[in-house]
Amino acid sequence: MSSRSAPAEAPRGPGATGAGPALLLPVQLLLCVAYPFLAHAATVKGAPWASLALADLVLLLLAAPLLRLRFWALALLAVLLAGLAWIDGGPWPQLLLLAPPVLFTGWLAWWFARSLWGGRTPLIARIVRALHERAGQAYTDDLAAYARRLTAGWAGVLALLTVANALLALWAVPGGVLHALGRTPPVVVTPEAWSWFANLLNYGVVGGFMLGEFAWRKRRFPRQPYRNGLDFIRQMAALGPRFWRELLG
Repeated sequence: MSSRSAPAEAPRGPGATGAGPALLLPVQLLLCVAYPFLAHAATVKGAPWASLALADLVLLLLAAPLLRLRFWALALLAVLLAGLAWIDGGPWPQLLLLAPPVLFTGWLAWWFARSLWGGRTPLIARIVRALHERAGQAYTDDLAAYARRLTAGWAGVLALLTVANALLALWAVPGGVLHALGRTPPVVVTPEAWSWFANLLNYGVVGGFMLGEFAWRKRRFPRQPYRNGLDFIRQMAALGPRFWRELLG
């Protein structure tokens, strides 16, 4: 007597293989690295670089659903790219590029600052505690106080960058917000100066603050759950996706 065996389940599509999630981080990293250079090229060379920079942002924001082949994401991508093609060559792409540096640093400043009020655990304190607990090291009161001050320090640095980005976007001539509205800004800066600061030097300020703080932290707290900067990055990654999802939530 023969018996029927259940047919093997067919794959549910490209997302079922896990290729989409595996590609997400490299794709997002590539788009993040490309954006400031595309935005700076847009300021120096004009069209079509501005539209390319905006397309890079669109792909970055939609990367996750696009890699899972979500229909709504594909449709939205088509609409947004068509819109960018329609406005290419006019003033709008350059004006739109003034916003991302302000919005990005402003969002980060708010993200750090909001963890300091309402009874929340400071953002960096959560990371420091997790690193020390994973290594079996004590999370001391001194570390907790330092992590709270560092969270406030990051909020302050990012808030200052947000204000600087906004003022330069207002004062750039030609192409700044006030100039586009027909107003004369109290201080005139060139678009190139705005772009150097907003698209490139911002990252230098953040990187410099990060390296300086890391060196001071090693001196202030010699016993750390990592050996050097590279090991610090590895330990951060080892905290796992769930930890980072909860932190970002």
